[in-house]
Amino acid sequence: MYRRACFLLATIFVLLGSHAFAWPIVNGSVEQKALFVRGVENNVYEVPALYTTVKGTVLAICEAREEGRDTGNVDIVMRRSEDGGKTWSSIQVIWNEGRNVCGNSCILQDSQTGTIWLMMTWNHRDEGENQIIVGTDKYGRRPHMCYSNDDGKTWSKPVDVSKTCRDPNWGWYATGPGVGIQLKYGKHKGRLLFPADHSDLKYTTNTQPKEWAKHGEPLGSHVIYSDDHGKTWQYSEPVFPGCNENQVVELVDGTLMMNIRSYGKNTGYRSIATSTDGGETWTKARREEQLIGPTCHAAFLRYSTVEDGGKNRLLFSNPPNQGWQKRFDLTVRVSYDEGKTWPVARQIFDGYSGYSSLTVLPNGDIGCLYNAGDDPVRNWNEAAIYFARFPLKWLEGGKK
Repeated sequence: MYRRACFLLATIFVLLGSHAFAWPIVNGSVEQKALFVRGVENNVYEVPALYTTVKGTVLAICEAREEGRDTGNVDIVMRRSEDGGKTWSSIQVIWNEGRNVCGNSCILQDSQTGTIWLMMTWNHRDEGENQIIVGTDKYGRRPHMCYSNDDGKTWSKPVDVSKTCRDPNWGWYATGPGVGIQLKYGKHKGRLLFPADHSDLKYTTNTQPKEWAKHGEPLGSHVIYSDDHGKTWQYSEPVFPGCNENQVVELVDGTLMMNIRSYGKNTGYRSIATSTDGGETWTKARREEQLIGPTCHAAFLRYSTVEDGGKNRLLFSNPPNQGWQKRFDLTVRVSYDEGKTWPVARQIFDGYSGYSSLTVLPNGDIGCLYNAGDDPVRNWNEAAIYFARFPLKWLEGGKK
């Protein structure tokens, strides 16, 4: 019933226009709003990223896909909220590069300088992912960076950072999506770090099918980092095998933990890798038996530590189902032991739901930006990107 009600309301949003964004959908203690609705701006919206700035502004960023496909005319767009997600600005275009693909936004703020960095990825509209993976493309898939020094109101022109952020042997490349982090502990304190992933051409040529199979999948994860407040960037060693989109948190002992969308032998579960040198090198990815999921991006975020919130809390959200594309029933989980166990879980959407991004709002509530709405059997494109807001107390009332 709730799933049908959400789809009906999303349809009403389309019919009524942008003023309907102020209408909340409330499910218990979860208040939800459709921020980006398919058809309202003549676009399909995908791949959300949500971030709360130092000043308390909430930035909701996603892809606007004119044709509804991964490849085609894709732009990066944003809405801003200065009151914790109660009201939102109109849609602002951050990056439009003609009819080419501008996608996979990943955002973080340097707490020391105040600069907000946004990492994204470009490819030519006529070259799809499979073509780029096997290396028969002409233009490549290239990481770009832009920034804002006015709390996300305006943005610099994106700059291609392929020279220092991309191995020449990599085919496909994707930044984030979601959020990056700034390290707080150890000798790398202050380092800016973005998650990313790639395919490796060594394992994808037609003359090396056995090597591809031996490797598991030609997909790897990595991070991009800067130690000079964004003046220069470099990439880490890769994480294999079968690793893809990911998010990273810093544990209280300074270890970095990467939570990864998995392929190959770990399909149906999340994969985990760790780093003890600030993200420069990583362990081999291992299966996380406690966190099941389809082949879908997930959110992974630090909520608090003993020092600042009474408990060490990590948050995780994904559709908790096993299967190639079983993206249903988005659920948020809590860990109190730095990711060893996940004893708390609450479902925030009943029905088809995919990518998600989490943030801690200025008042301590949790914000979640996620795709939801349509049955993938009928249409792969979600009806809307929703913003959900709920208190920690409500979340912690849930049990696994």
